[in-house]
Amino acid sequence: MQTASFSVFPQYLLPKQAMTVLAGHIANAEAGRLTTFIIRKFVEHYGVNMDEATNPDIHSYRTFNDFFTRSLRLETRPIARADYNCPADGVISQLGVISGDQIFQAKRHNYSAVALVGGDAALAEKFQGGNFATLYLSPKDYHRVHMPCDGRLTRMIHVPGALFSVNPRTVRGVPGLFARNERVVCVFESEAGMFVLALVGATIVGSVSTVWHGVVNPRSTAASETREWRYDEKDVVLKRGDEMGRFQLGSTVIMLFPKNRVLFNPLWAPNRAVRFGEMMATKIDG
Repeated sequence: MQTASFSVFPQYLLPKQAMTVLAGHIANAEAGRLTTFIIRKFVEHYGVNMDEATNPDIHSYRTFNDFFTRSLRLETRPIARADYNCPADGVISQLGVISGDQIFQAKRHNYSAVALVGGDAALAEKFQGGNFATLYLSPKDYHRVHMPCDGRLTRMIHVPGALFSVNPRTVRGVPGLFARNERVVCVFESEAGMFVLALVGATIVGSVSTVWHGVVNPRSTAASETREWRYDEKDVVLKRGDEMGRFQLGSTVIMLFPKNRVLFNPLWAPNRAVRFGEMMATKIDG
């Protein structure tokens, strides 16, 4: 039986939901000079490169979330000519082959694809033996998530859950972390077949939003059961590089692809820093 490491036990005791609600209130507050002070200290502490931002003036952001979900100048993230492009800035946590239903999280820890997608065994089965990639977005990173390729949205599943931190130490210490934390699972159809983009929440992540829905999990009306939206008869089509969603504070993106559909960039490996727009994978024909 997998057990948590001693170093992360305090996270089981912390009031994570209450902390997240409080952080959300602070992040959305229009507090003038206090907001600017918080942003300045955040930029200094994490080394945020404001030269890349469309709006580099920290004094002009009304709320911390406005700053945190800031857009970048287009020329700072050129879109590579590739079949699949990296959807976000971050660090590769893990990537590889889905072993049956099991996705590798960290040493000694796997989690179930069925659990990740909210218990839908038929959906998870489509990715058995396929490929996955997990990207960790640290506090300093750009926090909008983009399309790796052209795709048509077919389903969105919101799975309520815990709000453990998703930093590397916690990922190594909490069994099944990504299938325990709150998450928004987006299912797309592309020219090369189905794929999943899952946006995983974490401690003090105020909310997750998508461009077609808006905020999926408002803290004022926290859901206790899995919810699903179908888009079979709605034409929600996004192009490669289009924004698809964003985090109101940092977290993790997990991508699932069916068997024999993608070949990852040979330079991609765990702990490698990646940027939105760079080549992620090529399509396997056949």
